[in-house]
Amino acid sequence: MTQITAAMVKELREQTGAGMMDVKSALTEAGGNMEEATKILRKKGLAAASKKAGRVTSEGAVVAAYEGNVGVLVEVNCETDFVARTDAFREFANAVAKVIAGSKANTVEELNDDAWPGGGTVGEKTKEVIASIKENITIRRFARFVAPDGGAIASYIHAGGKIGVMVELVANKAGDKTHEVARDVAMHIAAAEPRFVHRAEVTQKDLDTEREIARDQAAKSGKPENIVEKMVSGKMEKFYAETCLLEQPYIRNDKQSVGDYVQSQAKDAGCEYTVTRFVRYKLGEGIEKKSDDFAAEVASYMK
Repeated sequence: MTQITAAMVKELREQTGAGMMDVKSALTEAGGNMEEATKILRKKGLAAASKKAGRVTSEGAVVAAYEGNVGVLVEVNCETDFVARTDAFREFANAVAKVIAGSKANTVEELNDDAWPGGGTVGEKTKEVIASIKENITIRRFARFVAPDGGAIASYIHAGGKIGVMVELVANKAGDKTHEVARDVAMHIAAAEPRFVHRAEVTQKDLDTEREIARDQAAKSGKPENIVEKMVSGKMEKFYAETCLLEQPYIRNDKQSVGDYVQSQAKDAGCEYTVTRFVRYKLGEGIEKKSDDFAAEVASYMK
């Protein structure tokens, strides 16, 4: 059996939002398996399926750039909000996005070897900016979309770079509204945080996990098997409506889904629209910011 450490309790609590002792109990029951412990907490109704690590944060900005039919979304991190708001940092982040637009790199490691406008490499320029700003700076992650014929790429940056979204919308014939509709969808994604475009993208692992949790919760109701099955089906429909973009209630009109909104706009434009992909970055998501007090709190519960 894996030893339950303070770090494990801290991580699972951040991921699920469950109470300290509930997390410790779940980890013990799961033999230290983080994924199984999360399932146990969710079955008990102590953790949300899409709970994000509320205490996890970092500074910097998510920025977007366009070059022809290429769209880029990139997250650049620094240590303090003060530096994140400086012109020097913002100029560097925007310049990085433009370099990515013209790059063939697929990873940050490959990007760091790319040429920087004016000389040197991206990695060397990053070190130069670090020396100038006197804070550590990292290019954390990026996405680059190349739109096909009839496609439009739109982005939406919220709260000065705290959340960034990029979405691709493809029309079966050219039209003036494609980019406008794509931007509306990007704004919705920023607010509603979908995980998939449509049901077909949901992985088998996700489906199996959700069904297992739904069935466990429904079985505890004591209802007959046929009723339990209906309850499970209802919970799965709710899962799709919460996580699949096209099934989510549209933020500007919750009487229609995002899919309905896109279709209505396509009808007005006399064409067909297809949302093909999107990416959503939340600044600092998954990056732990040092918190001595919280670490001490966890350790105290482990004694």
